[in-house]
Amino acid sequence: MVQVYMWKEKENYSVDDLVGIMQILRGENGCPWDKEQTHTSIRNNLLEEAYETADAIDRLNDTDMAEELGDLLLQIVFHCQMAKERGAYDLNKVADGICKKLVYRHPHIFSNVVANTSDEVLDNWDKLKNREKNMQNYSDTLKAVPKAFPACLRAEKVQKRASKAGYDFKSVKDTVLKIEEELTELKQALAENDIEAAKSELGDLLFSAINTARFLKADAEQQLSATTERFINRFEKAEELALNQNKDLSKLSDAELDVLWEQAKALNK
Repeated sequence: MVQVYMWKEKENYSVDDLVGIMQILRGENGCPWDKEQTHTSIRNNLLEEAYETADAIDRLNDTDMAEELGDLLLQIVFHCQMAKERGAYDLNKVADGICKKLVYRHPHIFSNVVANTSDEVLDNWDKLKNREKNMQNYSDTLKAVPKAFPACLRAEKVQKRASKAGYDFKSVKDTVLKIEEELTELKQALAENDIEAAKSELGDLLFSAINTARFLKADAEQQLSATTERFINRFEKAEELALNQNKDLSKLSDAELDVLWEQAKALNK
């Protein structure tokens, strides 16, 4: 027990200390909650910490980034400790694997392959990855995109990989025409009151919108997030305008709400 309390006396900790602390938490006299967890039970924790790290990056906040990266590192160490307990792998094994992968996929640094531009580097990376993963055709590369990815990201990656096989539009104008086509089909499904067809057409419409984002070299996920943020700001301003008039948004007519929205939009610009 004395050995456990000695952890409180350290001024600075290392990654090795984090591994040791996790071993204690998962040990015989450890924390009941930590001991109960499985890879599946903390799966969403990993995703949440990754998103919180991304949020700190977007805000360019070094303090928050350092904290969130620590939380993310904890999830990695947590999974590694659980795996170590069943004899599968540990943090050193994980580090060994990624180091070998980096050396293998950077032959222009660690071997005699020439790659002078980022495009050449990425092209080599994809070829080596396909060989490493034993992907023998283009379909294999599409199916290899994880289903757990956010939908926008997965769609974009699938589209990029299909593009390498020639399945792609020629210009952004063509992608916009496809959006118009899918919108027409969505309207038709709604006119026929075919809800299942409408859902399918909506998916096609979203997929086409992501294609347009790709041609514009815009991150669809970030663009949607920015639009959501603009909506929140305009909503807040509209509510502020309503409150200044002693009005409750939920009690206003559609016409009154539209007027407030246009006012808020003009003010935000």
